[in-house]
Amino acid sequence: MDNLVAARSQMALSLGFHIIFSCIGMVMPFFMAISHLLWLKTKDPVYKNITKAWSKGVAIFFATGAVSGTVLSFELGLLWPEFMKHAGPIFGMPFSLEGTAFFIEAIALGFFLYGWDKFNPWFHWLTGVVVGISGIISGILVVAANSWMNSPSGFDYINKQYLNIDPIKAMFNAAWFEQALHMSIAAFAATGLAVAGVHALMIVRKQSVAFHKKAFRIAAVFGVTASILQPFSGDLSARDVAQRQPAKLAAMEAHFKTEPWSPLIIGGVPDMKAKKVNYDIEIPGLLSFMVYDDFKHPVKGLDQIPEKDQPPVPITHYAFQTMVGLGMLMMALGLLYFIALFKKRSWFDANWFLKLFAWATPIGFIAVEAGWTVTETGRQPWIIQGIMRTADAVTPMPGITYSFSLFTAVYLSLSCIVVFMLYRQIKMVPKIYNQAIDIQYSKS
Repeated sequence: MDNLVAARSQMALSLGFHIIFSCIGMVMPFFMAISHLLWLKTKDPVYKNITKAWSKGVAIFFATGAVSGTVLSFELGLLWPEFMKHAGPIFGMPFSLEGTAFFIEAIALGFFLYGWDKFNPWFHWLTGVVVGISGIISGILVVAANSWMNSPSGFDYINKQYLNIDPIKAMFNAAWFEQALHMSIAAFAATGLAVAGVHALMIVRKQSVAFHKKAFRIAAVFGVTASILQPFSGDLSARDVAQRQPAKLAAMEAHFKTEPWSPLIIGGVPDMKAKKVNYDIEIPGLLSFMVYDDFKHPVKGLDQIPEKDQPPVPITHYAFQTMVGLGMLMMALGLLYFIALFKKRSWFDANWFLKLFAWATPIGFIAVEAGWTVTETGRQPWIIQGIMRTADAVTPMPGITYSFSLFTAVYLSLSCIVVFMLYRQIKMVPKIYNQAIDIQYSKS
């Protein structure tokens, strides 16, 4: 494994690990704030205990996300020194602002965790809202930095020099809104369905049913709503990619030939030698329509892109198909939920319905991982689209293979610890929170 492959593998591992905690950190505080608000409004002790249980989960994910995020910031400088040398002054602003949002989030979370019965109830609730808002802002700022890599702006590139730098223009580049919207909705969809799935499983197992039913409803509403909205934000993102990164779109679709009535390809196995896709389903003209609102307009294919500038087509295509396929499943689950909500209330007590959510627990995060694979792999061979190649940015220092192995072990260990802590937290629900509910009801 050479330095470039090792560095890219280590970055992919770090990003793939951290993105899960980023999504949860963006969304779970809002669930926590909703259940807290319901407790303040209704005085139902179940909501208070849901809030306390979720706040402990937020603390676990926040601590782990802080560790993985810190590692990522070091990796940017250590693995990609040439990139940071030139790009740091241009897109450093969103990272510095993200650090500020992170500290605000940490302070607000401390107030929330230790503020029970110490602060005014509404001020205490507000600290939880601040945790959620700070988390969302942090996520958007990081995506703004990533979107700059896909759509570089805020500077003039003259004679291999970066001149007339404008950090504000770089941060609010032409791609940031579509990417930030798509990522934010994805975070709500993935986290909402995952949390709802865990609580649905507990209901099926007849464990602390009152507690888990209320928790399920809060998480599911967010998750299914985001799942239904996500394809629309995905359409915006795809149109932006077609305009700014045609090679990425061609790789996503395994679109080898530029031609009128460009087909939308579903599934299939790209054959790089024959320049075609096998075992696929083609819908003539649909790709042209989705990109240009015109069935006949040709979409730029890989045949018009030099091979040295083409992304790895199979990886990008498979990841894109995985993301879209899982997104459609999540959307279908969302539609089922709203049918149950407005027409078939009995479904909420049906095992088959709850088991659907339980089985859907991981699919949102798998879709997120696939989406980030498309974003990063589809930009290759560029680290800054059209400006700097990834191979030119990697560190010349040897031994990256060993650090990749070390970080793999570290992340596997952290994953095991987090799973254990969450498992213990779920097992504690009947012992702690139900008992607290019984005591509070008896007092009332």
